[in-house]
Amino acid sequence: MSRIFIFTLLLLCSKKITAQQELKSLAFGSCSNQNKDLSIFDTILGHSPDLFIYLGDNIYADTENMRVLKKKYKVLGKNPHYRKLKKTLPILATWDDHDFGLNDSGRHNPKKEASKKIFLHFFQEPKESNRFDHQGIYTSYSYFSSGKKVQVILLDLRTFRDNLKPYDGFLEGDSLHNYTLDYSPQTSPDSTLLGAEQWKWLESQLLKPADLRIIGSSTQFATEYNGYETWANYPSEQTRFLELIKKTKANGIVFISGDLHYAELSYIKPEGMYGIYDLTSSGLTENWGFSVPNENRIGVPVMDNQFGMIQFHLNAPEPYIVLKIIDRNNQTRIQQEVRLSTLHF
Repeated sequence: MSRIFIFTLLLLCSKKITAQQELKSLAFGSCSNQNKDLSIFDTILGHSPDLFIYLGDNIYADTENMRVLKKKYKVLGKNPHYRKLKKTLPILATWDDHDFGLNDSGRHNPKKEASKKIFLHFFQEPKESNRFDHQGIYTSYSYFSSGKKVQVILLDLRTFRDNLKPYDGFLEGDSLHNYTLDYSPQTSPDSTLLGAEQWKWLESQLLKPADLRIIGSSTQFATEYNGYETWANYPSEQTRFLELIKKTKANGIVFISGDLHYAELSYIKPEGMYGIYDLTSSGLTENWGFSVPNENRIGVPVMDNQFGMIQFHLNAPEPYIVLKIIDRNNQTRIQQEVRLSTLHF
């Protein structure tokens, strides 16, 4: 019996991608209102990715009532486009604020443990998953593509996050913004986004051997401060992540993110290490009326509904990946080729 037949049979029976299965591409997205048109999932399936990653705001619940939360997940679960996606592809997921609980909420959410149970039940988390062994829903997966190891790390930016700092109106340059800013950066160095337990786990993950590491972050990592929710609101945490990459010598890191209600590709080149790409896809159903300043942006933002894709070409003489944003009309709006050799110390 051929290996191809065995892998196909496994996928059809369980819809769970295995570490042995060849990973050729993955799709991802965020911000999908369960009450809106989700036919974009059909467009995603037309590109035949090997898996789909939900990066948060997978539903819009905005509630501390767990009955309401369950009902809204149920609406998504009954959607024919979602059902087709689930039947065809393995789905990985993390959460953001609107499915975690309330808008912009963090560790003080009194229902976070109950919300976690509902989340894990809806996405049919395997009983042996380590997500049941710790607070929060951070986790990782390992795959292979052309003999190279691909690590997918999904962060939890809600369970442990300290409160945001309301905008105080005293930041240099803020007069250049033509919109209302919500938050100022946290100046206290002990303000946390990931929490001690998740930081310890993350270091152990970055020490594992991998040729390519996809970091799933529900909010943007590589953008400049803009007054909305991003890693830039916790500059000490953002710096800590970069220093951890240097400490562990973790090669091959690329971020994927959501939350913003439009898409863009950001890039930073920290001192002493390789450059970091952050491909943001948001939203599957949601839109925003304008884009905020981002000096780290490559090209222009995509204001239409869209999804992200990463295509793996790791058997090429010079292995590379392609980062893409594709809109609901199946038009490629962002495309960036990245050689693995440029993601190395």
